[in-house]
Amino acid sequence: MPITPLMPVYPRCGVRPVRGEGCYLIGEDGTRYLDFASGIAVNLLGHGHPHLTAKLQEQVATLMHVSNLYGSPQGEQLAQRLIDVTFADTVFFTNSGAEAVECAIKTARRYHFVNGNPERTTLITFQNAFHGRTLGTISATDQDKMRGGFEPLLPGFAYAPFDDLAAAEALVDETTAGFLVEPIQGEGGIRPASRAFLHGLRRICDERGLMLVLDEVQCGVARTGAMYAHELYDVRPDIVATAKGIGGGFPLGACLATEEAAKGMVAGTHGSTYGGNPLAMAAGNAVLDVILEPGFLEQVQASGERLRQALEQMIPNHDTLFDSVRGTGLMLGLKMKTDSRRFVAHLRDHHHVLTVAAGENVVRVLPPLIIEQSHIDEFVATVSEAARLYVPPADE
Repeated sequence: MPITPLMPVYPRCGVRPVRGEGCYLIGEDGTRYLDFASGIAVNLLGHGHPHLTAKLQEQVATLMHVSNLYGSPQGEQLAQRLIDVTFADTVFFTNSGAEAVECAIKTARRYHFVNGNPERTTLITFQNAFHGRTLGTISATDQDKMRGGFEPLLPGFAYAPFDDLAAAEALVDETTAGFLVEPIQGEGGIRPASRAFLHGLRRICDERGLMLVLDEVQCGVARTGAMYAHELYDVRPDIVATAKGIGGGFPLGACLATEEAAKGMVAGTHGSTYGGNPLAMAAGNAVLDVILEPGFLEQVQASGERLRQALEQMIPNHDTLFDSVRGTGLMLGLKMKTDSRRFVAHLRDHHHVLTVAAGENVVRVLPPLIIEQSHIDEFVATVSEAARLYVPPADE
């Protein structure tokens, strides 16, 4: 069979969306799906949000792209707004989460270089993490399934068990630049770090002059009910990579840093053709308009708690399938006692509800942040009915 027009790197399912309305996707055959995947935590305002749509339409008719050789009023505005609500003093805009992580890695290494410590190049990362699909980010990711066939990988990374402070500290030596960690692992199975772990990493960084680099590509931008997940831990990072929800569906990412951490990122050290273009900036500003409205984050927290409670009440009715619920805000994981990928497919194909599988047999529940009680009720009722009808394969 000849290769497909789209390079066959995705095991695509039969759902073929052509339109979205709020918390629903509509397939080309007219099938309506309740979307609790949100493009893997991207469509945080759902589909067709009127404010986001209007701002993009306005910008696309005005100016889509100019080179970063010129001044950027749109980028300056969005950067300042992010600085005003985060730890950061400066921002570099990218097109994706992987690019944001790449910028974060470069920023951390460059910091030590300009400080006269060029040997400090190694970032300690953590098992079951996911940092992206570029050569740099798969090198930072200790997962064979993403690395096989792409060797030689890039040097400069060491790997410790997630949430194991002693193991992480034991890896620190004279070549260490810092730590790269997700406060809540997404692909790894919705695994929140412990407070003691993140505070311990911050302590080590302070004591040894290292960089604490957080990958908040999935858990950032209001997903947990805080602007960024590290705020829930009262931990101040040096550098944060962010993307996914920041553009509400438009490709956008960013590397946020303190002035000290970014001291080496001067003219000529980094760049991007499309990063920070006016259309992306319009998307980012529109998203901030909504999520910074008074009460929005509190509503995410409340919706997350109602969804968690409803799922926890459902589990005893299907305790041969489900184990527990974990996560924070509207970044939840339904831990299963069976293959989560098969159940996600069953839920999608037979009950028209979209979720995402993750590591450790977890079903990721990542709805738009605008969900209402009716969507929570529909989701839990449908998952319960799907569980009642689900027959695990004989090989499980």
